[in-house]
Amino acid sequence: MSQPTPVTPIDAGPDGVVDRLDTDRVPVDDRLARRLADACDTVSTREADRAEAGRDWWPLAIGWAAAGSVPSRPALVARPTDVAQVSAVLGLCHEAQVPVTPAGGRSGVCGASIPLFGGVALDLCGLAGIGDVDGTSLVADLRAGTFGPDVEAGLRGSHGLTLGHWPQSMDLSTVGGWLACRGAGQYSNRYGKIEDMVLGLEVVLADGRIVHTGGRGPRSATGPDLTQLFVGSEGTLGVITEGRFRVHPVPDGEGRRVFGFASFGDGLDACRRILRRGATPAVLRLYDATESGRSFDQPDTNVLVVLDEADPGMVDATLAVVDQECASADTLDVGLVDRWLTHRNDVSALAPLWRSGVVVDTVEVSGRWSALPGLYDAVLGALGGVPGTLVASSHQSHAYPDGACLYFTFAGRPPEDVAAEPDRRDAWVGDYYRRAWDEVTRATIAAGGAISHHHGIGLNRGRFLADGLGPAFDVLASVKAALDPHGILNPGKLGLSSPFGPVPWP
Repeated sequence: MSQPTPVTPIDAGPDGVVDRLDTDRVPVDDRLARRLADACDTVSTREADRAEAGRDWWPLAIGWAAAGSVPSRPALVARPTDVAQVSAVLGLCHEAQVPVTPAGGRSGVCGASIPLFGGVALDLCGLAGIGDVDGTSLVADLRAGTFGPDVEAGLRGSHGLTLGHWPQSMDLSTVGGWLACRGAGQYSNRYGKIEDMVLGLEVVLADGRIVHTGGRGPRSATGPDLTQLFVGSEGTLGVITEGRFRVHPVPDGEGRRVFGFASFGDGLDACRRILRRGATPAVLRLYDATESGRSFDQPDTNVLVVLDEADPGMVDATLAVVDQECASADTLDVGLVDRWLTHRNDVSALAPLWRSGVVVDTVEVSGRWSALPGLYDAVLGALGGVPGTLVASSHQSHAYPDGACLYFTFAGRPPEDVAAEPDRRDAWVGDYYRRAWDEVTRATIAAGGAISHHHGIGLNRGRFLADGLGPAFDVLASVKAALDPHGILNPGKLGLSSPFGPVPWP
């Protein structure tokens, strides 16, 4: 069974690992622990297991690990291996009113899988594997704990099929995590985001009931789409244990292009025109001059990387449109596509930067084409105005006929006198990190954009979701109350109130 990949070691002190976030943690008494152990293949209270379950790839947790702390540990870790065990665990915790935080690969970067209020961490990695595959209808069932490489290896090796979902976290993330946060792969222009791929779900509700949504036939008119109710719910409405997905034959055609634009705005407009004409190259990624210099050694231009895979005739038609709409740009070495492919998932610099005192993170948002140029300028300006910011940059990573995702990167460092004192440094890091996220999110809302495209809400954006949804947030809260009346499922996330106490900020 594959297990989550830790981002960095925890440098525990003489007193062991410390919980960083200040919450009232719910214990699991001996009676409940015994009942959980009877219901579930594995239940662990080992310190090492609890510590690892107390964090994900949330960047703030990287810096804390160097000081021997994690955001918040559960009382125990339950590892079911089938849906019946998930049902039993939730039924027991619902009865005892003990919080449950579902998690898979824990690759999220917004703190969505951190057990804020203790209780039970529900590790779903044991629910792994590929179920039924209907090659005639191009439909496959994938269990929630299946890691990305195993999905593709199983579909390709045994069936000649692909899901087409290639997130940067491919090696670290699971099917359930993709669904829980509305994930996007790097080939999303061709295959869509995860919500476009999923046809139906198996979900366990807070009280242990198992329900199935969708997946019986294409475009069914059987009331509201309950599948999409759970996609993006980050474990707050139910625990996803399996999904039914559209899959595709492994393509045998491929084409590549690289262009350089005089401005980021010119590149955005070329992407807009390409999508407007109905061409959907799998990869259409535009990097501003800062990122073009950092990633491609091209600091004097704005690099557009284009890669398509499909039937050869489809590829030829798509690239013909791309060539026409990029005719005024400079043609660059197509070898830069190989460079992108080689380094696209490399996050090895993240932990060393945090451990060296540099605060670094990424924020992805989305907006209409008409809003994107102004949104780009506003967010970079806002980040540049936060004291301590070293650099801020952006690229366009996922594009659609109506708009695109802008993916911002920022880095900051405290003044030398602050960095020299651990307590002052820690306070500065928390203040800077929150302010940077505040500035990006407020600028995005002011420009009419969406505050997340595929990383989800977690802890970083929870305080903004009510503003992001407006009066519809009350509908979300009502659905939560109906499906999870005791509030046990991943409490403190999506900006929803928690019966276990206020949601902390470091």
